[in-house]
Amino acid sequence: MAFAGLNDADVKAALDGCAAADSFDYKKFFKACGLAGKSADDVKKAFATIDQDNSGFIEEEELKLFLQNFSASARALTDKETKAFLAAGDSDGDGKIGVDEFAALVKA
Repeated sequence: MAFAGLNDADVKAALDGCAAADSFDYKKFFKACGLAGKSADDVKKAFATIDQDNSGFIEEEELKLFLQNFSASARALTDKETKAFLAAGDSDGDGKIGVDEFAALVKA
């Protein structure tokens, strides 16, 4: 499945790079899968896919399943990874990640 115009091989490599529990690093993942180099529109499309309840925010439960948006067979993030990912992205402290916060994470 091409996700936001990403190359399947790059996505697989990015997922393989964080297959072990507690090995997820969002900066490495976004670079490896190619999302970091995509346009603002592509990043917004990726956000819309991850925001499964269409609330306009990515909440903790959606972050936990983040990798599964790229591949259904990918693992869920651990609680530790999820909380670290949320803390990195939640710049306004509201407990969720908005589209602008997500874009800043991707480009970090």
